[in-house]
Amino acid sequence: MERKGSPGLQLAIATLGFLVNFWAWALLTPLGKAYFGKEYGLTAAQVSLLVAIPVVVGSLGRIPIGALADRFGARVMFPLVSLATIIPVLYIGLIAEPEIHSIVAVQIGGFFLGLAGTAFAIGIPHVSKWFSPEEKGKALGIFGIGMGGTAIAAFTTVPMFTNYSHRLPFIVVAIVLAAYAVLAFLTLRDPEDAPPPAAGSMWARTWNTMKMPVTQQLSWLYAIGFGGYVAFSVYLPTLLKTDPVYGLDGTVDTGLTDALVAHNNNIASLLLGVFVIIAVACRPLGGILSDMFGGVAISAICFSVLTAGAIALCFHPSLWVAFPIICIMGSSLGASSGATFALVGESAPPDKVGAVTGVVGAVGGLGGFVPPLVLGAIWDSQHSFRLGFILLAVVAAGTLAFTLGPVRKQAAKDHG
Repeated sequence: MERKGSPGLQLAIATLGFLVNFWAWALLTPLGKAYFGKEYGLTAAQVSLLVAIPVVVGSLGRIPIGALADRFGARVMFPLVSLATIIPVLYIGLIAEPEIHSIVAVQIGGFFLGLAGTAFAIGIPHVSKWFSPEEKGKALGIFGIGMGGTAIAAFTTVPMFTNYSHRLPFIVVAIVLAAYAVLAFLTLRDPEDAPPPAAGSMWARTWNTMKMPVTQQLSWLYAIGFGGYVAFSVYLPTLLKTDPVYGLDGTVDTGLTDALVAHNNNIASLLLGVFVIIAVACRPLGGILSDMFGGVAISAICFSVLTAGAIALCFHPSLWVAFPIICIMGSSLGASSGATFALVGESAPPDKVGAVTGVVGAVGGLGGFVPPLVLGAIWDSQHSFRLGFILLAVVAAGTLAFTLGPVRKQAAKDHG
């Protein structure tokens, strides 16, 4: 289907919105163990809760935001969400001092920071309007590059926070969000032949969307694929600096200097950035391969790789063996996320893409909320992450079986 206008421009602006909002969404992650855990005396479970709060709020918020995106469009919703996110960003930047406020104040800021995570549910339906079914997998995969906002947060937050000012990363993000809101309002448009806004109440449409088989099945795939990515991107620095086997914690040598602690923090942030870049780069690849070979086949390969990687981590390899394994797992998580939304673009009714995206995206984000909490609790009770990796292997294997069973049957039915 030919679109009048510039699909490429619309894809670029939507991807940029996804990226800058995800940058904001991930601001607390690099600081969880490196700063807040130390300054506020938090346990591993408490650090997990702090960095997971924006994840769960942003995930649940995708349900109403996705429905509103179907009704009002990206030109309204992207600027609205971006401007609203500035408030919690500046709030956290101004109160991130333990001698001034308690950790509860930071948690409150993290709660409202979750709004940034809803931007995903705005971009997917907008991009879907501009591309034909044959091109949606590739286009939505490219849109997924916006996940790279977490890489920007990983590479820049700690250096700005420690070398310049505790407030600087938050001020920079607030300025970027404001600039993007203006850009989005001036450039985003719907195609002339876009379907009319969805009718009926938002809650009725959302409930009907939840009952669709495609929504339920793809929600599970995204909960493991994208949820796994979120869990690693949220918890990886904490995992690397908590377990002595990786050598980045402060327990191997009780005489660690402040400079060496800072060095370890920077290494953990760097490794997180590498992981995120690999996962983000593989998301469009997953969409492109899904256009060629089908989303079900690509998903099955990804979950096979994830299962094997989780089993390997159960043997507690050293950092420089474990990290390449984690990166390979990240590539499968990114590609599976691209494959899932290739299936959304193929199977969801055109006037419900936003609503389906909201529900699938919400469940996917919630998939990233649970593992950090589980890993924190496991560490506090056992001082080992092995059980967590065993659980991941079991879940990944179960998802592989689900993909080859019900998901494949439903996809065959949808395509006649």
